Amino acid sequence: MSINSINPANGQVIQSYQTHTPKEVSTIIAGTHQAWENWKETPFSLRTKLLHAVAKILRNRKEELAILMALEMGKPLQGGRAEIEKCADVCEYYAKNAEQFLKDEPVHTDASKSYVSFQPLGIVLAIMPWNFPFWQVFRFLAPALMAGNAGVLKHASNVFGCAIEIENIIIEAGFPENLFRTLLIPGTEVDQVIENPLIQAITITGSTEAGKKVAAKAASLLKKSVLELGGSDPYLIFEDADLELAAESCVNSRLINSGQSCIAAKRFIVVKSIEKEFTELFRQKMAAKLMGDPMDKNTEIGPQARPDLRDELHKQVLKSIKLGAKCILGGEIPAGAHSFYPPTILTEVKKGMPAYEEELFGPVAAIISAANEEEAIQIANDTSFGLGAAVFTRDLKRGELIASHRLEAGSCFVNTLVRSDPRLPFGGIKQSGYGRELGLYGIREFVNVKTVYIK
Repeated sequence: MSINSINPANGQVIQSYQTHTPKEVSTIIAGTHQAWENWKETPFSLRTKLLHAVAKILRNRKEELAILMALEMGKPLQGGRAEIEKCADVCEYYAKNAEQFLKDEPVHTDASKSYVSFQPLGIVLAIMPWNFPFWQVFRFLAPALMAGNAGVLKHASNVFGCAIEIENIIIEAGFPENLFRTLLIPGTEVDQVIENPLIQAITITGSTEAGKKVAAKAASLLKKSVLELGGSDPYLIFEDADLELAAESCVNSRLINSGQSCIAAKRFIVVKSIEKEFTELFRQKMAAKLMGDPMDKNTEIGPQARPDLRDELHKQVLKSIKLGAKCILGGEIPAGAHSFYPPTILTEVKKGMPAYEEELFGPVAAIISAANEEEAIQIANDTSFGLGAAVFTRDLKRGELIASHRLEAGSCFVNTLVRSDPRLPFGGIKQSGYGRELGLYGIREFVNVKTVYIK
């Protein structure tokens, strides 16, 4: 069968890709396992050299890769360039630190020698989404390769061009042939890949429902999985917050990747005393953002990745309005054959509305009123998700205490927007998944933590 890549800015077909047959998939995985048998024995010095080469290629090809993302999933060029830079950064981070992260750890026991060793597992299957088509892959791939693993990628069907380019970059950098491969298959065939006995572990970034299915399948085969799933990040704005800083940070976070980010701010919980002032500042800044052609250098908000995703977002907005929310900006689909959705603000959002209960994966902000700090924290935690959260207050001790102890999320930030950093572990709790990527904890997810004991 064939799968089309469609430009979401104009609905035109970019390219058609022939999918791999089940037999071809099995052959690819067998080849990757064979490459891994040799790769796992390579010294860190070689792995480091090759990963630095990947970073150099990424930076050299930054403009063309940003254009590819703009065409395939609508990312504005400035966002695409930043994404490629971040991919290069994570490659350099693990090239520099992986050997230290994975060195043997001595443990004092009654043995003459005992220690913990970190050994590669084999092939890691990565099931990745379209919203950050390079970054999501490299934040798994850089530590996986440095740990001595191999990888196969099942990318989202609308970004097969990006998937192929990642494979080409790995080959161009000098990594062994077949060590990392892209599988051009629809999502319906993922289970068969997980069932392949040569696949040792699975990492997925995607929706909560997709994560549940992958986790269930992996668990049925006793295979390790890491899930980075949905989020409905709360941002708490207290009465003593710097409102200019808060509004700017909140808008920038809500509109990350045209609103299509798991860690974008989605629920803005504002204490009543400053709600009116914050809301007006927030509305002005949201309204000032330029939506348009992602190939235009001035564009800040591109289209949504697919028309069906845009339409589902609009349904959530309309249902929230029907249940009593007020739309003070946006909320209407522009005419034309495209996937655009404008910056939208809903106020008077209450429990029971989609804007309160569900993840709004697009440029739609939900403003929720809280009487005080305690109610704001209660509302923030009143969600099935737990990926990121932020709090805005001039009292840094207060902010730190709330971030570290009271907000239920995998990452909590004070006076700035939530974002991933190669140096820090990233992941969620509750319905946002389990396991961690990045930092020390990320590279140790897919290794055999092996005890060695010598009498």
